[in-house]
Amino acid sequence: MKFDSKFARLPLVLAGASAILGTTSEHLSAQVEMLPEVVVTASRIPVPSPAVGSAMTVIDGNDIDAKQDRTVGEVLREVPGIAVSRTGNVGAQTQVRIRGAEANQTLVLIDGIEVGDPANGSEFDFGNLLANEIERIEVLRGPQSALWGSDAIGGVVNVVTRRGRGKPQISVGTEAGSFRTARGVAGFRTGSDRYHFAAHAVGVHTDGVSMASEWRGNDEQDGYRNRTVHIKAGLSPSSNARLDFVGRWTDAELETDSFIFGMGLTDTESRTSSVKRYYRGSAALSTLDGLWTHEVSAGLTNSHRKNFQNGAFDSVFEGGKRKFDYQTSLRFGTPGAAGAEHSVTLAAEREEENVVSRSAFLDVDRDIANVGYVAEYRLNLLDSIYVSLAGRHDDADLFDDARTYRITGAYEHAPWGTRLHASHGEGVKNPTIFELFGFAPGFRGNPNLSPETATGWDVGLEQSLLGDEAILDVTYFETDVTDLIRGFGDTAVNLPGTSGTYGVELAGTWQLGDGLTLSGTYTWSVGQDATDTELVRRPKHIASLNANYAFEFGDRPGWLNVGIDVNGERADDNFDSFPPTRVRLKSFTLFKIVAGYQVGPGIEIYVRGENLLDREYEEVVTYGTPGSAVYAGVRAGF
Repeated sequence: MKFDSKFARLPLVLAGASAILGTTSEHLSAQVEMLPEVVVTASRIPVPSPAVGSAMTVIDGNDIDAKQDRTVGEVLREVPGIAVSRTGNVGAQTQVRIRGAEANQTLVLIDGIEVGDPANGSEFDFGNLLANEIERIEVLRGPQSALWGSDAIGGVVNVVTRRGRGKPQISVGTEAGSFRTARGVAGFRTGSDRYHFAAHAVGVHTDGVSMASEWRGNDEQDGYRNRTVHIKAGLSPSSNARLDFVGRWTDAELETDSFIFGMGLTDTESRTSSVKRYYRGSAALSTLDGLWTHEVSAGLTNSHRKNFQNGAFDSVFEGGKRKFDYQTSLRFGTPGAAGAEHSVTLAAEREEENVVSRSAFLDVDRDIANVGYVAEYRLNLLDSIYVSLAGRHDDADLFDDARTYRITGAYEHAPWGTRLHASHGEGVKNPTIFELFGFAPGFRGNPNLSPETATGWDVGLEQSLLGDEAILDVTYFETDVTDLIRGFGDTAVNLPGTSGTYGVELAGTWQLGDGLTLSGTYTWSVGQDATDTELVRRPKHIASLNANYAFEFGDRPGWLNVGIDVNGERADDNFDSFPPTRVRLKSFTLFKIVAGYQVGPGIEIYVRGENLLDREYEEVVTYGTPGSAVYAGVRAGF
């Protein structure tokens, strides 16, 4: 890698960011960077947001509701350091890359359940994850394997759904619009100090657009449907004991097109049906007045995907994961002027993965297991200096033992409204079952593969401005990956050398008063492999700008939300020739408006316009994207 001039470019990067988000820091804004009081992903235990040393973004569920994004993939477009690419219509495979890492190098959690699919290269497909009943989304950037194990090279995305609180509440909603799209939502929540229960169901159907780019001569619509049910419940039999359960089921079907050599993606009668099931149960015990805690949990995921070509069965892929873990944490203080507070956390976990593949060519049934041990120490001095140190040892069936670490630090100077944060850590990504054993025609697995490893660091400054009405966060980061796994010929190999990404993340928010909030993010990054070749689907420039205005009309509230997402040029590989050719995908800008109004007690109506500039673009070469669209809906709660 040739990173010689990266620091010389830094002033230019910051100048460019200011030009995009506004000429002064007051205009920089990102509703996604306002951290809540406590976060749960930055450590093995909940910690206050000022103590977080790693770069982190938290998206509040109310912001998601205001913007009316339909999938979590759409929500994540406004997070610094993230590149999102969707292969066609709504519901199509959606990849999320953090700081240039591969999509399967991002660990994804839903209410504590690891949902990466072993039958999809350990990658999580965000296309089927609907953005309903979400309390918050936490995005932890940088290598985090010391805390969370394999897959966390780029970082962690943790989706936390709403739990039941207070008296029983029922919510319903419906929506209709372009491409013959219809959506229905129903939910129920209730809870007290002794129990909580929440359940919601979502149904979506759309005729969609062609998966293959329409401007390349493809005009056959490819539809999509999704049925999702989610349950979150808990019981506290005593003041120091807690039992929790989470279950989620998604049944989806996506009409697709086929990739024809020499032509790219082309209209055909193909479809994929999938069923995904996620479960997790846990029991927690608190002793010594809450200073010493214990938790044991078990999780189970299963994905079942069938592919059909021209109406006939083609193949089936099934992936399963079982995870068992125990964690204990002890908090204590030490006397002295510094007022030091400490916590020590120990954890052990076992993870088992299984992949089954059936087709006319193959019959595969493979398993792999891993045992991990975690230790984390946290220190709080004077409620302003925070340090954490974590280490992990992994013992895998097929690989050498792996050891990873992470160290973070944060300092908050309240009188100036200043917070410094920094982290340094390692990541590891084990080869997937597909890479090891192969289950596709013309592809041989390579059982001699080594895990991918990464080292990364970041340093940032968070500053309050204008009497705490505005906040700006600037972070510089670097990540280097060795033993990167790539397809080569008819198999997979570890590439020699080091690939790496470096860049700058900006985010800010400005509360102008009278209900108006401006927010925005900007990421400048450069990613190259060991031969200094640009990494695909990672734009050098990504930016977003959002304005939300809350108002009252006739003594009833309403809101107006305007969003702009900008994706710069990026490289992609075109596989309609051999060897594949490198192409450049054009930059694009998406413009969206959402307006809503409360027409009665607990009843809201809204209208949403997407891609209102009717931009024609591709996120993946030869794959189509929707043009301008309008949707209207109503939702009620009582």
